[in-house]
Amino acid sequence: MSTHVAAVIVAAGSSTRMGMPKMLLPLNGKPVIVHTLLAFQSCTAIDEIVLVTRAEDVDLMRELAANNGIGKLTSVVPGGDSRQYSVANGVRVCRADTAYFAIHDGARPLVSVACIESVIRAAQRDGAAAAAVRVKDTIKVADADGFIQDTPDRETLWSVQTPQTFERGVYLRAIEHMEATGLQVTDDCRMVEAIGYPVRLVEGEYTNLKITTPEDICTAEGWLR
Repeated sequence: MSTHVAAVIVAAGSSTRMGMPKMLLPLNGKPVIVHTLLAFQSCTAIDEIVLVTRAEDVDLMRELAANNGIGKLTSVVPGGDSRQYSVANGVRVCRADTAYFAIHDGARPLVSVACIESVIRAAQRDGAAAAAVRVKDTIKVADADGFIQDTPDRETLWSVQTPQTFERGVYLRAIEHMEATGLQVTDDCRMVEAIGYPVRLVEGEYTNLKITTPEDICTAEGWLR
């Protein structure tokens, strides 16, 4: 039985909230995406890396990977019309004997090797797993006019992160369902939930932040220091 684990790094977003390609922003002397790739390169549980990026950045990403020793990188492919189609593009070029897909946001450059490994181990046990952290704040549900309608129990709430790792057959079924139904999602867990498969949450790290706004670069620089 194959144990091949492929990391699919998604870096094809438009960066509208940042105002410029966030994957290429300098972070402690290297572009954001290079930090992300180095984490997966360093993880012994990862056998292959596939990078999904904007079509105009494919050659640049190959060059960055080569210049930074990302030897596990096998493919750089252009993204699709939405995040889920970008991930599907990456999954389809992974090695045919891939047993697990470890899907990660390219804009999470501070992910640790320990986090990657713990999510993979959970997926190998349960078929589907994702990094997540417990919500610290009290969450309110509001109506369209901004009035509070409900206060969920904070003990049941998690903020999901990546990596999110799935057994091959589970994730391919989720892709088929997504394409057949037109399901729109913001993370891969939702696709797997939609086919009725349970996803295990694994304690992640609050440092595993997603670079979304300029302030996030400052925070990430602080964590790296």
